[in-house]
Amino acid sequence: MNTPSKLEVWKLAARPKTLPAALATVIVGTAVALQDGISLPPASAALTVLAALLGALLLQIGSNLANDYFDYFKGADAGERLGPVRVTQAGLATPREMRLAMGVVFGAAALLGVYLAWVGGWPVVVIGLASIAAALAYTGGPFPFGYYGLGDFFAFAFFGPVGVCGAAYVLSGRITWLAIGASIPVGLLVAAILVVNNLRDLASDQRVGKLTLAVRLGEANTRKEYAGLVAGAYLAPVILIISGVAGVGAMLSWGSALLLPKLLRLVFYQKGRILNQALAGTGRLALVYGCLLAIGILIG
Repeated sequence: MNTPSKLEVWKLAARPKTLPAALATVIVGTAVALQDGISLPPASAALTVLAALLGALLLQIGSNLANDYFDYFKGADAGERLGPVRVTQAGLATPREMRLAMGVVFGAAALLGVYLAWVGGWPVVVIGLASIAAALAYTGGPFPFGYYGLGDFFAFAFFGPVGVCGAAYVLSGRITWLAIGASIPVGLLVAAILVVNNLRDLASDQRVGKLTLAVRLGEANTRKEYAGLVAGAYLAPVILIISGVAGVGAMLSWGSALLLPKLLRLVFYQKGRILNQALAGTGRLALVYGCLLAIGILIG
């Protein structure tokens, strides 16, 4: 096996297949702000959207680097790994290099956060600091919540209500029922990405004492959890329309259901490494759903 270049190593560490989730969050938040009325001049609004997109990507990458680093010291990646290569465990990057990379990525996200805070005020500071803390605390710190079955909830919260409402707020200066309602299905689908990840790693996590929700629920119930999250995401637009929060355009998000049959077959009938396809596919589902929902909000 050829030794990968440093660029390839950091690409592996960034885990690009997980990044669509971050984009979906900002795209939906931007659509909500456009519908509610953006309070910024066009040039400032465009720059703010770009900063929010880059910031969200950097936070997701930083979280992936932190997981790589902290899981290495906890021994969670020991043995035969079914998921993407963890570069610290594989010896492709030293712990010192990983700490430096984390510092660079989170530092860049913080710099973008300074601009977003200048535009949106102190609530953006709170959101930014909480997001960085959550990214580090997923597998690090005195209470790594990913090891205690809380990862699914935090993925939902930060990629759903926090992320979507935060993006809408920095652009429009307010949080409306539309922002809150649109954030729910996005958060559910991002949580579903983590569910696939934890379903794939259930056996190895159980061996090292990583008590993810999948370990606590067991294989069969984790598959049901995935189905429940996806079903909730597709039920959400119906509720938004019936309640008068969104127009019928929100149903455009259902176009993404074309991706579901293959994903459900993988999640319900496969195990092990092949679930990497379901993980990447659920990331694509979240992005396609988010883009269609955003369009539906704008035309609805």
